[in-house]
Amino acid sequence: MAQHNTPSDEEQAAAALPFPTVRIIGVGAPFQWIAQGLSDLKACPVASLFYGFCFTAMGLLLTFVFEHAYQYTSALTTGFLLLAPFLAMGLYELSRRRELGEKCALVPTLTVWRRNAGNLAVFAAVLTVIFLIWARASLVIFAIFYTRELPNLSGFLGQVLSFENLDFLLVYFGVGLIFALLVFAVSVVSIPLMLDRNQDAITSMIASIRALALNPLPLLIWAALIVSLTILGFLSFHLGLVVLMPIVGHATWHAYRQLVEPLPRN
Repeated sequence: MAQHNTPSDEEQAAAALPFPTVRIIGVGAPFQWIAQGLSDLKACPVASLFYGFCFTAMGLLLTFVFEHAYQYTSALTTGFLLLAPFLAMGLYELSRRRELGEKCALVPTLTVWRRNAGNLAVFAAVLTVIFLIWARASLVIFAIFYTRELPNLSGFLGQVLSFENLDFLLVYFGVGLIFALLVFAVSVVSIPLMLDRNQDAITSMIASIRALALNPLPLLIWAALIVSLTILGFLSFHLGLVVLMPIVGHATWHAYRQLVEPLPRN
């Protein structure tokens, strides 16, 4: 006799949610998000900087472990950036709590993933697959186009800044840009949506893609700001990430708030 699985209350609630309504925003909006992110950092310094130190520690660990195998360092560092939206969940939650007038407590943010664990796991799996494909592509590009002895981190950055091995640089960063844009497209508002509304992963990713399609220029400016601040953090021996990553994380929450129409109140 066939058994029928009855949907849980959470699954029924998620299925009843309307598709997120995406707003059209102005070109200057990303700079406003950065200012709001800085405001959140100032309001919640201890909890925010805890996450900043986590980002810095991970960056330093990658650099130390793979210093003389930069073909792996580049892939893992880029993967670190691709997974940053998932790693910054605690920062989104801090901004949400401040918005509601609640205390900036660190402990509740550490387990915020439990609120929608299944869909967050699906999203994490998507990012992981993209990261693994990029890591493999990175190794292939190094094998085909890199004609010199593999450098350490400072040597590689020196070649980038001096445009040595130009064919390799063009291919490497061109392919990396494609992967970065793909991840950015599916993650603009995905995790905030899943945390704020318990939205499912697929709907959240589609909403993110729609947000980019409706606001290409503002969101490309936003992407450029994220990349610029991240590079600045790396160039400061990762120490700048302590402050810059929390600002970006908080700003991402405000990006979500401006891009997605709130649910109507009953």
